[in-house]
Amino acid sequence: MLKKLAYILGTGLGSGYVPWAPGTAGSFSALLIFYLIPLADSYWLIFAVILFVAGLWSSTRIERDLGVQDPPQVVIDEWVGQWLALLFLPRSGLILLLGFLIFRIMDILKPFPARNSQVLKGGWGIMIDDVIAAVYTNITIRLIILINSR
Repeated sequence: MLKKLAYILGTGLGSGYVPWAPGTAGSFSALLIFYLIPLADSYWLIFAVILFVAGLWSSTRIERDLGVQDPPQVVIDEWVGQWLALLFLPRSGLILLLGFLIFRIMDILKPFPARNSQVLKGGWGIMIDDVIAAVYTNITIRLIILINSR
């Protein structure tokens, strides 16, 4: 039962099983959920924190079960990262699109210290780099908004 729950959570309700670009599929599914469920950002922050803790557990379990470091089907980190990337920003289509695209770029490029964080053991190495990518994304969008408001 717990193994099944770990896989359901860790694979982002199965979105991580997409054979092409599972991380992008995971981010997109998180974006859809964020868009379709109109909650206040404070609730999304709470969900992200809860999912982060669940991600530590589930990704560690899946990684150990498969014997693969940071398995591609684990996308709970993309869910948490995508939600954090969009927090406390205006809810427009353009911002959501920018948030998705910039987050994917940051997650792929892994700017300092994201790449270094991947050496952390188990779920920590899986989860932290996406949180860092989310912070970079959120700051980048804020700078874009600031520059365009002048």
